[in-house]
Amino acid sequence: MVLQWFPGHMAKTRRLITDNLKLVDVVIELVDARLPLSSRNPEIDKIVGNRPRVLVLNKADIADPTSNTKWLNYFKNQGIETILADSQSGNGLKNLNSAIENVLAEKFEKERQKGIQRRSVKMMVVGIPNVGKSSFINRLSGRSATKTGDRPGVTTAKQWIRVSGKYELLDTPGILWPKFEDFEVAKRIAYTGGIKDEIMDIEELAFFLVGFLRNNYPDMLNSRFNITEESDDMEDFELLELIGKKRGCIVSGGNIDTLRTANLILDEFRSAKIGKITLELPQKNC
Repeated sequence: MVLQWFPGHMAKTRRLITDNLKLVDVVIELVDARLPLSSRNPEIDKIVGNRPRVLVLNKADIADPTSNTKWLNYFKNQGIETILADSQSGNGLKNLNSAIENVLAEKFEKERQKGIQRRSVKMMVVGIPNVGKSSFINRLSGRSATKTGDRPGVTTAKQWIRVSGKYELLDTPGILWPKFEDFEVAKRIAYTGGIKDEIMDIEELAFFLVGFLRNNYPDMLNSRFNITEESDDMEDFELLELIGKKRGCIVSGGNIDTLRTANLILDEFRSAKIGKITLELPQKNC
């Protein structure tokens, strides 16, 4: 399955990033710690090139802690300066300063030798929709500098924001790539809300998510939805219906409201009520 789409505002964002890249010292790329590879936009790699970059594995608080460590080690082994962070609480963001110092050390040394006085560092924040860029910037700036939301497409224009007198941040709207040829990547992004629900088959999406959780996090799935041995021989769609039954998603005639059930499952996954879950691991993708 190829999911193809490229709204006009995303083409505009691509141009915005390209046109402003020369103004910044370092690029801060945010990805979702639950799907660190799938939430890295290859278009951003093409645009940013060799510009100094720090990778922030955001939303680490709702990802599997063991998997967080694996991903952190993986990216560091690739020579990519990487930190784990939770922009909602601010955990991990104290490591951002040292990460920036590391990637700009050579630049700073050259400026020092030339007698150039240290100035504020200009940073560009990039990432796909819904990886938490606005929350990240708000936490750094200590105020509601940008709009935030749990759905993609909240940030819609370029914004320069001063942070602690030391940094200037350029926020950019989220940008997806023109099409998803890998359906697994599209599914993972859609699970987290990075693709608008309106263009997805929500029931199918929840069906796939139930199957993933059943295979990888069965204890969390069973505990959250009070599932017992009765489901062992069920197909994934039957399991989805069982969850609907247990949660009272019933319509007239005693049938299960599968759309309501699907939305319930996705909402509880996205809010981490099911548990701290990671959707991909390095050895399965690299």
